[in-house]
Amino acid sequence: MLDTKSSSAKLPLASAPPDASEMPSIITREFWHNISHPTDSTLGKAILMLLVFAESLVCIFWIYTLSGLGEGYAMMAAVPYVYVIFSYASLLIFYRSKKFEYFTFTQLVMLLVMPFFMQWAIGGYEASSGIAIWAILSPIGALMILGTKQSTPWFILFAVLAGLSWQLNYMFAGNSLPIPSHVKDTFFLMNIIGTSCILYAVMRFFQSQKERTLLELSLEQARSEKLLLNILPKSIANRLKDNDMRIADSHERVTILFADIVGFTKMTATMPPAELVDLLSQLFSRFDALADSYNLEKIKTIGDGYMVIGGAPVARDDHATVIAQLALDMQQALVEFNALTGKNLQMRIGISSGPVVAGVIGTSKFAYDIWGDPVNMASRMEKTCSVGGIHVSEATYELLKDNHQLESRGLIDIKGKGEVTTYLLKA
Repeated sequence: MLDTKSSSAKLPLASAPPDASEMPSIITREFWHNISHPTDSTLGKAILMLLVFAESLVCIFWIYTLSGLGEGYAMMAAVPYVYVIFSYASLLIFYRSKKFEYFTFTQLVMLLVMPFFMQWAIGGYEASSGIAIWAILSPIGALMILGTKQSTPWFILFAVLAGLSWQLNYMFAGNSLPIPSHVKDTFFLMNIIGTSCILYAVMRFFQSQKERTLLELSLEQARSEKLLLNILPKSIANRLKDNDMRIADSHERVTILFADIVGFTKMTATMPPAELVDLLSQLFSRFDALADSYNLEKIKTIGDGYMVIGGAPVARDDHATVIAQLALDMQQALVEFNALTGKNLQMRIGISSGPVVAGVIGTSKFAYDIWGDPVNMASRMEKTCSVGGIHVSEATYELLKDNHQLESRGLIDIKGKGEVTTYLLKA
């Protein structure tokens, strides 16, 4: 529908409708407004107005040329004259009632039948230089405005009228008036060049809008892809896009890291929420960069907790070693962060290794998660860790003892496990 409020062109209000002399300017203003602000509805309006405007110019040429041949040719000139009157009358009705469907149907009918009436009135295919070719604009317009399915009847009607004109051509030719050869040649040139130019202009405009839409779709798809990869590992995201909705994988050798900011709960009571979130975001962004640099998978953040896994979803033999190096780098990153912000944040880190199950559950708000005893053990390691330390389970110790410095903490009471031997990872 036309929007007289948002349109850059200041059109007359419905209570003061324009007269016939203003109609060409209305078509022009509406066409350029729709072409510069294309949407699903305005694209169809722009294409139809282009066809109507072009056909109107051709009709004026026909009226002028045929009228100049004498009074006997008035009937021929009357056909395009009637088209112009009905075309602008339907535009006026559309402009006042906002019924684009009515305007579309009326214009497609006139675009279809007027060239055939012209051809019949002039005297058939030869006398009119095949002027009926202009009727092809009707099914072409229907194709671009109404779509493929609804345009089919319009093309069938065009073919039927063309066949009918061919069968009855002898009758029309018998009633033809003499037309100078130079006029026939002019009509012939205009019919070829005119329809070709209009079809090319419409198709070019339509294609440009299609390319624009595809570009916007491509940009949106890339943004969605980036967002999806910020939520899920790439391999898991690809499987979901392939409609693999039951993702549950066993990983026999992984290492899990839990990190937690000490005293974070107290900080929430003393800092403004926006400042607190910004502080945590800055710190965790540094941790994210470190995890990415080691090709490790961040599982999630829970409040001030940070969870990373090595060895899933993509298996790797150095899962424990690379997680240990990440833990040491996270400690150093925290030191640098405190120096930069003037804060005195401290952290506990817990690490454990073993077999887990990883996958995606649910049908909305997908999240990649892991389950298994090593997950619980890594969480217990973090909770029982000394402030500023890196606490590792015995399973992880066995994987690190040959290449890292570790210090035994002796027997530590772990919830659900009893007393177990644990270790501290040293730089």
